[in-house]
Amino acid sequence: MTQASLDTGSGTQLKEIKSGPWRDGIRLFMRNKTAVVGLVIVLFFVLLALLAPLITPYDYTAQVLSERLQSPSAEHWFGTDDLGRDIFTRTIYGARISLWVGLLSVVGSIIIGTLLGLLAGFYGKWVDMIISRFFDILLAFPGILLAIAIVAILGPSLQNALYAIAIVNIPTYGRLVRARVLSLRQEEFITAARAIGVRDSRILLRHILPNSLTPIIVQGTLGVATAIIEAAGLGFLGLGAQPPDPEWGKMLSDSRQFIQTAPWTVIFPGLCILLTSLGFNLMGDGLRDTFDPKLKNR
Repeated sequence: MTQASLDTGSGTQLKEIKSGPWRDGIRLFMRNKTAVVGLVIVLFFVLLALLAPLITPYDYTAQVLSERLQSPSAEHWFGTDDLGRDIFTRTIYGARISLWVGLLSVVGSIIIGTLLGLLAGFYGKWVDMIISRFFDILLAFPGILLAIAIVAILGPSLQNALYAIAIVNIPTYGRLVRARVLSLRQEEFITAARAIGVRDSRILLRHILPNSLTPIIVQGTLGVATAIIEAAGLGFLGLGAQPPDPEWGKMLSDSRQFIQTAPWTVIFPGLCILLTSLGFNLMGDGLRDTFDPKLKNR
């Protein structure tokens, strides 16, 4: 074998090592400027939430009535609310609540929706009929109205708002997984696995589920933005976080009467909701473009 062929062979091996589905996906994602912007926005708010105690010297529950409704200044960057609380501090701590509710509610929806979607798509017949009708019932109601009804039954609280948002979004992931399973169960590798006696649970967990993760990840990223907005909506109606928790929607609700006299009390929480949702949407669109083979060559 000549030296040239050895060099060519080694170069091919190095290229194979450096390439791979995850490496290629990360490379494509980083080339998408809007997706990178979304990632930067999300990471920025995550860092704010994690470093909240180190960024501001104030307590988000501390009330100084003599300093109520002060405009933004060097001492209070975002001003103060009607109780003299520092809005910058409450906004940063609010990121913890909104991200926590958004992420956990989406994780809950994904777990339950994926499980139901796997069962419905794989077994079909009466199992599919019962689960699909359950999805149809949940989808028959507007999401926010169903969430309001659930929280009204369970009682106003941040935890119950999280449960309500998770329940409302179960059909989104369930139907997505069901459609994916219906296409995968006809593939030859699934038929071969059944032919050699592989158990259904192993087929679902080792073969079908891993091949269904891509759309779940994409939809989950987009779903966090929706969950944050829904949590803010419930908080605005007084059905989410309760005082003195600094939830963005609740902050908007408490300050709406000062929108003309002290607009900074609503501007900054509103901007945080907007930017956080925008960041997750941009990142989700970037992930969709990265994982969808039909969009890679555009």
